[in-house]
Amino acid sequence: MDKQEVVDESKRIITDYLKNQGFDLVDIIHRYEGRDLFLRILVDMPEGGIGMDECVFLNNDIGRILEEKDILREKYILEVSSPGMDRPLKTKSDFSRCIGKRVRIFLNELVNGRQEWEGQILQAEDSAVYVDVSGEELQIPFSKIIKAKQVIK
Repeated sequence: MDKQEVVDESKRIITDYLKNQGFDLVDIIHRYEGRDLFLRILVDMPEGGIGMDECVFLNNDIGRILEEKDILREKYILEVSSPGMDRPLKTKSDFSRCIGKRVRIFLNELVNGRQEWEGQILQAEDSAVYVDVSGEELQIPFSKIIKAKQVIK
């Protein structure tokens, strides 16, 4: 399996398990650091805030599930952790949770002549997020967003 297939299959399996446990999957990062392969699973609670005890519990359970499914056929290091305060925003629910907060958004193509925007989230719909940028409402389609995160000051 290539990297993307591993991530996609892991997401499929882990998402259902996490929902049943009352958690949300934020992201899966599959990356080599030196010779070591790391599989990082970022998990949060729907309202936000996950502690170390939950991460340890989930690390053990997810590790067992991945071993049973035999998705990764090589040695790897599993890390389950909180996405942190500057968690990536990827889905409509991520953006909805941050309504009224400042975000920085990076795009794969220009919107109104720019590829990077910072502003306050007004609303999130199925296909776009609406951001107040210096008093102007800007619609940004999700399909154009490469990366987005809340601005923490």
